[in-house]
Amino acid sequence: MALELNLKGRTVLITGASKGLGLAAARGFASEGCNLRLSSRSKDKLEENAAALHKEFGVEVQIFPLDLSIQTERDKLVAACPDIDILINNAGMIPGGSIDDVDDAAWRAGWELKVFGYINFTRAYLKLMRARSKGVIINMIGAAGESLDYDYVAGGVGNASLMAFTQSIGSRSADWGVRVVGINPGPVDTDRIAFLSKKRAKEVFGDENRYREFFKNYPMQRPATIDEITPSVLFLASDLSSYTSGVILTINAGMTHRRQR
Repeated sequence: MALELNLKGRTVLITGASKGLGLAAARGFASEGCNLRLSSRSKDKLEENAAALHKEFGVEVQIFPLDLSIQTERDKLVAACPDIDILINNAGMIPGGSIDDVDDAAWRAGWELKVFGYINFTRAYLKLMRARSKGVIINMIGAAGESLDYDYVAGGVGNASLMAFTQSIGSRSADWGVRVVGINPGPVDTDRIAFLSKKRAKEVFGDENRYREFFKNYPMQRPATIDEITPSVLFLASDLSSYTSGVILTINAGMTHRRQR
């Protein structure tokens, strides 16, 4: 039996939509006939992506180049896009490093964009969606919140807090017709994992080009591909997941509980 997602005509807001998982989600929803509202800091990339998506899929695409680490910019986005059926919270890059490596300014900046960004967008859109008795909020979090690491303390603790937040809000929101769920991707083959892995390889081996050596202990000896994550985003956003709320879907091939060899 073919699964029909029936997402056509719905309006989707995606933050952090200029590249990586955000852009992949945009393509996925566009392929289903959804109208898109895309936001990130990069105006040039948003314009390029919007033109390509409209040309390929014929859907309506609006872009909002904003710095979503700033609350007034977040308020602008909500004011401009009140009628959203699906919100994908995806913007954020929390710096790696130990407590000695990540100073207060960097820690706060990372959390302001991702942790408080997700919280504040959820607060705003939960209110709007509750008034209409329908809506879906998906928080793209990260499996580092399940496997805490001294050398990724700001990111891991930030992700753990967003997991708890998602579970808390989603445990009640379904009563109002709004589903709130989270996705914890493990390492995904994006520019970000390459950047972080190269940084670590330079520290450990003195050669950033050896970064793929860190993948040998991953399941299948590789990170996930974007195409192994995006279908779950679409499925959770659809009515086929209408009884799913307040949960976190981890997609990391069992890495959280994998013993290092």
